[in-house]
Amino acid sequence: MATNMVPSLSQAPLGLSALEDMGDEPMIEIEIENPDGVRIGLDGMEIDLMPDEDVESFDANLAEDMDSGELAKVASDIVEMVDADINSRKEWVDMYVKGLDVLGMKYEERTEPWLGACGVFSTVLTEAAVKFQSETIIETFPAAGPVKTEIVGAIDKLKEQAAERVRDDMNYQLTEVMTEYRPEHERMLYNLGLAGAAFKKVYFDPSLDRQVAMFIPAEDIIIPYGASSAATAERLTHVMRKTKNELKKLQVAGFYVDEDLGEPVAIHTDVEKKKAEDQGYSLTDDDRYQILEVHIDYDLPGYEDEDGIALPYIITIERGTNTVLAIRRNWNEDDKRKLKRQHFVQYTYVPGFGAYGLGLIHLIGGYARAGTSLIRQLIDAGTLSNLPGGLKTRGLRIKDDDTPINPGEFRDVDVPSGSVKDNIMALPYKEPSQVLAGLLDKVTEEGRRLGSIADMNVSDMSANSPVGTTLALLERQLKTMSAVQARIHYSMKQEFQLLRDIIRDHTPPEYSYDPSEGDRKAKQADYDMVSVIPVSDPNSATMAQRIMQYQAVIQLAQGAPQIYDLPLLHRQMIEVLGIKNADKLVPIDDDMTPRDPVSENMSFLTGKPTKAFIYQDHDAHIAVHTSMMQDPIVMGQIGQNPMAQQIQAAIMAHVAEHVAFQYRQKIQEQLGATLPAPDIELDENTEVQMSKLVAQASAQLLAMDKAKAAQQQAMQQAQDPIMQMQQAELQIKKQEAEIKALKVKGDLQLKAEELSLKAQESAARIGEDPALAAMRLQQEIAQAQELHGLEMAAKQLELQQAQAQQQQAQMQQQQAMQQQQAQAQQKMAHGGQVHEQKMRHADLDRIQRLLQGNKE
Repeated sequence: MATNMVPSLSQAPLGLSALEDMGDEPMIEIEIENPDGVRIGLDGMEIDLMPDEDVESFDANLAEDMDSGELAKVASDIVEMVDADINSRKEWVDMYVKGLDVLGMKYEERTEPWLGACGVFSTVLTEAAVKFQSETIIETFPAAGPVKTEIVGAIDKLKEQAAERVRDDMNYQLTEVMTEYRPEHERMLYNLGLAGAAFKKVYFDPSLDRQVAMFIPAEDIIIPYGASSAATAERLTHVMRKTKNELKKLQVAGFYVDEDLGEPVAIHTDVEKKKAEDQGYSLTDDDRYQILEVHIDYDLPGYEDEDGIALPYIITIERGTNTVLAIRRNWNEDDKRKLKRQHFVQYTYVPGFGAYGLGLIHLIGGYARAGTSLIRQLIDAGTLSNLPGGLKTRGLRIKDDDTPINPGEFRDVDVPSGSVKDNIMALPYKEPSQVLAGLLDKVTEEGRRLGSIADMNVSDMSANSPVGTTLALLERQLKTMSAVQARIHYSMKQEFQLLRDIIRDHTPPEYSYDPSEGDRKAKQADYDMVSVIPVSDPNSATMAQRIMQYQAVIQLAQGAPQIYDLPLLHRQMIEVLGIKNADKLVPIDDDMTPRDPVSENMSFLTGKPTKAFIYQDHDAHIAVHTSMMQDPIVMGQIGQNPMAQQIQAAIMAHVAEHVAFQYRQKIQEQLGATLPAPDIELDENTEVQMSKLVAQASAQLLAMDKAKAAQQQAMQQAQDPIMQMQQAELQIKKQEAEIKALKVKGDLQLKAEELSLKAQESAARIGEDPALAAMRLQQEIAQAQELHGLEMAAKQLELQQAQAQQQQAQMQQQQAMQQQQAQAQQKMAHGGQVHEQKMRHADLDRIQRLLQGNKE
């Protein structure tokens, strides 16, 4: 058996003794040629488990494996289509170049109508572009960062924390890591205002090992005629410029085919020439290659789709030699539909007839050209009026006549005949025309109005004008710019979504810093839960407009403050003003955290807001808050506070929150299940079923609470001082009756003995028979005892009747309480009720499953 296992480094395989006992059975030969593959031999049969080195990567450069003839044909077809696209937008380019003529970036040295004539330009076009750039960069890129987040689906605490971490991370990436982002964004905004269209290219740069979003001017993106936008065009060409060293780096890295391209060929467009002229550059010094990166749906030879559909590819061609440098697939590997991946984001100023849109050059370029002509005429007229020319006789000679006369200077003149004025005649130049000046103001005003840069005339308005009136005027003035801002907001949202996907897929699975909340290793999971959007507001173009909107809402809130969340309203107003630490200045309910009841009582006394939470011990909180309100010392101090009513109202409102949550817990106990979250949205069927179950549970809870209240009332009545006094009085009367009975009994005995002695004496005196006298005496005593017994029985009966009445009242109360308890127990013990409760639990389970399905 052959193996290349080293005994000193590897343990002996298990079962070697069993192999020795196999005798003549076929041996297994294992040969390891490299760590990635194994070749197994068994009785003449070989199993090769070597890796397939010929498997093509999905992101591979297909041009590496294609025939040179096929590549030449592909390059010819692509370049022909690109040239056709360039010719189709020629008029757009010509208009753009003419607009660049009146920007005034470079002073024009004029020789007509004379050398040194005025060469200034109207500033209306440049002013509109600069103002648009300045306003938009403040709105779209504030100091805290341009990104905010929104949660996809149901909102909970974990998603809110994830959204906060994603927002902080995206803003950190755009402001600290991607240092080129803001300058590129500002360049994009300036060019967008002028050309009407601008583009951002979003991709992962391996050389930087991070995401980038580079600005691309409209002239470098070639879109075919008939396409409505870059996203829907079936062919889009990005014209790139790369130096010889940059191209060589990409070839060495394997990104481009390693072909000898020779020296760069100078190929420049009219727009490039005009921009270089305005900036003072010479294109003769540009030794860069022109690279065409074509994003196209193409039927590539050797890679045809079985259905004959043209698939999305990125084909890169060096324009000077028509050499194909790269061909790569432009769809996701796991996408069965093979949809085109988006790498470009188009920004549009005003949508027009074509894909490029309309910019300030198209909207007010004519006003800028007319204003330039009028300004030059007025200045030239003033020059001619101040330094007029004229005619002079041929023989008239002036010393140094080729230089102008300085103030206070007199020169010698040789006059052939007559006076000086007879030999010189000045031409009748007029002062600058007031008509031309008024026309210039009109043209400039119209250009500023159309470019939405006119100043709003608010000085004529009354200081007491309603906010709504001012807001209506402001909105009318800014309506055009608000629409432009809304389009930029939409495009930035697409750009941020592309950046979010790249960050999620290519960055490490944990944050490079400690987040304010949550685990730093939750990065990729966070990006899957939230969506990123620009921080700008598409409904208001400027801060002034947003402030006026909030002022209008505050005025409305003053009329009905009970229906508004005033802390939230003021908090948002402070954030709009850009004031830091707004959460500390105006805390709101969402900022509250659970606290113990003593801390809540302290907050009540200091005027700080508090909030009850659903999972707290509401009985304990209510007991502590109620105890404080019953404390005479504390309430005495509160009574001296001028805010006493507000403090008591805050305490009662907070106690009401705990009572509401407590009632919810009791309903859940009756149901035997947990209710959905208070703020969750229920569909119609679920809400109806839930309402029926809760109604039954609330009726049961009401019966139990009534029985408990009756029992407490009976116990209170039993402990009533009046009842206790009545019982004590009856006891005293009973004791008095018993004492009186004993006294009467003793008196009767004494009286009987006394009568017996008197009877014996009387009988002896009158001679009566003593036996008869004793019998008569016994009868009299018996009658007296009988009368006394009747009196005592009457009093005892009266006492017993009073006790019976009191006992009867107590028994009636106890019987009523016992009857209510018995009814409740009988109802709960009833078989049908048990079945009904089981059905209710089943309904609750079904509702919980419906809610869970809605969340998913």
